[in-house]
Amino acid sequence: MAKTALLVMDVQRDVVELADDGSGYLPRLRTAIDAARSAGIPVIYVVMGLRPDVPDAARSTRIIRTVEEAGLFTEGARGSEIHPDVAPLPGETVVTKRRAGAFSGNDMDLVLRTHDVDHLILTGIATSGVVLHTACRANDTDLPFTVLSDACLDLDPEVHRTLTEKLFPQWAEVTTAASWAESIAR
Repeated sequence: MAKTALLVMDVQRDVVELADDGSGYLPRLRTAIDAARSAGIPVIYVVMGLRPDVPDAARSTRIIRTVEEAGLFTEGARGSEIHPDVAPLPGETVVTKRRAGAFSGNDMDLVLRTHDVDHLILTGIATSGVVLHTACRANDTDLPFTVLSDACLDLDPEVHRTLTEKLFPQWAEVTTAASWAESIAR
C-alpha cells in the first residue's frame, strides 16, 4: 500500500539560527511532525552534509563557496546537527544530501521506494533552496507533493511568499501545518 512521507529538510542548528525570524517556525514544524507520527506517516529527515575541506563540491560553484565561507553544513559539526526541538526519534530515517535538493547525491529514491511512498509533504529551510529544488524534482518525476507553507522558511520573506503563493500552487497543494495536521487526524 503506497503512502505519504513528511520530509523535514535542512532544519539544522546553524540554518535555524540564521533563518528563524521569531515567528514560531519550530513549533509549527513540530505540529506537522507530531501529527505525522500520530498518523503513522514516516518522518524522513534530510540534512545537507559536506565533508570537511569540501572534496565533494566544486569551489567554482557560487553557492558552494558561499556555504563553505559561512562554515555551514560541515559533516560532524555541531551546527550541522538537526535542531533539537524537532530531532528525529530513534529509528527515523536521516538522509544526507550533497547539494540543494533532497534527492542530490544520496539514496532518497531508495528510501522512498522502501517505504512505498507515493506522496511527499515538504517542509524545511530554505524555501528557495531545499524546498524549491525538491519540489522541482518531484514535479519533474510526477511525484505528487504538498507544501506546508508555514513549515517552510526563507531568509527572504518575499521570495518565500512568491514561491508558496504563486509557484508551488501551480504544481501541488499548499496548506499550513495546522490544516494538514487536522486533515490527517480525521
